[in-house]
Amino acid sequence: MDEDEAQKQRLKAAVHYTVGRLCQDIAADCEKQITKQTIAAIAETAFRQCDIFAKDLEAFARHAKRHTVTVDDVKLTARRTTALYNYIQQKSEELALNNQELKEKRKKNAAKRKSKDMEAEEENELED
Repeated sequence: MDEDEAQKQRLKAAVHYTVGRLCQDIAADCEKQITKQTIAAIAETAFRQCDIFAKDLEAFARHAKRHTVTVDDVKLTARRTTALYNYIQQKSEELALNNQELKEKRKKNAAKRKSKDMEAEEENELED
């Protein structure tokens, strides 16, 4: 088995494990049982859908002549599923707001450092 195939099998196993844990949690909450075959089918579907998403993301970035996938590419990929698109849009807005707040804090801190440096310089000049 070559390196790529081994990596793919490890990813599939990780997805299967995660889906199994999620199904166990949901089944416990609903007091139901989920068969191993159902878990395997959900895991395989999720893995294939992720593969499709990854290929779409690569195609959108390539079409825009970029080497980096952007938030807009992710939104394009999710556009077919309204709930997913809305969720991604909400998270995107939250991230943008957080980034804006961080930039403002950095500017304030830089301004404070600059004013402290200037005060220290003035004190040094007065001492000389």
